Amino acid sequence: MLVIPAIDLKDGRCVRLRQGDLAAETVYSDDVTEVAGRWQQKGAGLIHVVDLNGAVEGEPKNLPHIESVMKAVRVKVQVGGGIRTIDTVRRYLNAGVSRVVLGTAALTDRAFLEQACQEFPQRIVLGLDARDGRIAVKGWTAVSDVKAIDLLKELAGCAIAAVVYTDIARDGMLNGPNLPALKEIVEFSSFPVIASGGITHLDDLRAIRSLGPRIEGAIVGKALYDGKLDLQDAVAVFGQIH
Repeated sequence: MLVIPAIDLKDGRCVRLRQGDLAAETVYSDDVTEVAGRWQQKGAGLIHVVDLNGAVEGEPKNLPHIESVMKAVRVKVQVGGGIRTIDTVRRYLNAGVSRVVLGTAALTDRAFLEQACQEFPQRIVLGLDARDGRIAVKGWTAVSDVKAIDLLKELAGCAIAAVVYTDIARDGMLNGPNLPALKEIVEFSSFPVIASGGITHLDDLRAIRSLGPRIEGAIVGKALYDGKLDLQDAVAVFGQIH
């Protein structure tokens, strides 16, 4: 199971939010490339980068910083946040990004999602960010009426590489993942699943892995930055094998 460190970018800095609230940020570093290099050194096989400004504004806002990360590390990088056009997808993938994460666009522009999957099969990741089981969009500033499991059923035929499921209520709170919701996602998903939100300890990672072989990995953010979980220890326990 992949243990995937998260780098959340806001105004060019590495930050963490609580429950996606842009006003509730903690700045961890002004040097994003140093952070990425640290996670590579500690054994990460994949780094998850989110353009928080882009997620809210609907277009990339931290592209130069993401490009600097791409030049600084050799490991795979997947990027999400504000990717709403096929040109943006192409730009990221041509810059060397391994996979792009589509969240809002997957819900609001199905034709775009299908085009992206057709043009770049197995390089599109579906971002399912949910509050009480319903999908949030636009950088989590709005919640739709669509249930995450219903969207998964609709997209079963797309060439999606994986699904990142984030429980917003748990994100950045260090109170453990929402295992019942995650289990439901695993049961309904025809794609590999990456867990996100609330992961704090090795036992959280063990509980996620126990949900079965469809679990590809787990994204960890605040616990790494606050020193509650050591990435090197986690990689030693779980390896970096899909």
